[in-house]
Amino acid sequence: MKKIAVFAGSFDPFTLGHLDIVKRAAALFDELYVLLAVNASKKYMLPESARVEIVKTAVKDISNVKVDSFDGLTVDFMKRVGAKFLVRGIRGAVDVEYEQTVAWNNKVLYPECETVFLSSAPEHLNVSSTVVRELLKVGIAGSEEGRTKLAKYVPAEVIPLLTFN
Repeated sequence: MKKIAVFAGSFDPFTLGHLDIVKRAAALFDELYVLLAVNASKKYMLPESARVEIVKTAVKDISNVKVDSFDGLTVDFMKRVGAKFLVRGIRGAVDVEYEQTVAWNNKVLYPECETVFLSSAPEHLNVSSTVVRELLKVGIAGSEEGRTKLAKYVPAEVIPLLTFN
């Protein structure tokens, strides 16, 4: 029986920390879905289509990874694709507390769901989509030097796909 997992998030935008979790999770499971959350009540910097394209570009060389988006509960998507594992990245104590609560609730909604926590690699502990959004808002990508700095936060190949304000 295939071990299928889902790594869900808004990925607004997708970071090197996310990519690290994807690579490590892909080594653990037969199939890994990177699922972009779609929440009409949340304001995203990048539209869904751009986020999907960015993630697909970042993971294109990982053969057992699929990228999808879904408007609904992650556990409903998991049921649809036959996934029993939900992968979550953890950067620190605050993440652990939050993610544990989410894991318990997912277990109530989908008893077959096992949440797998992967600790962030030390070099990615301070990388977050929030930081990247702020850097993009101030125009860091407007110069070669800025794009070089941005490559410490996001996969270099996706920098041209980011929308700059």
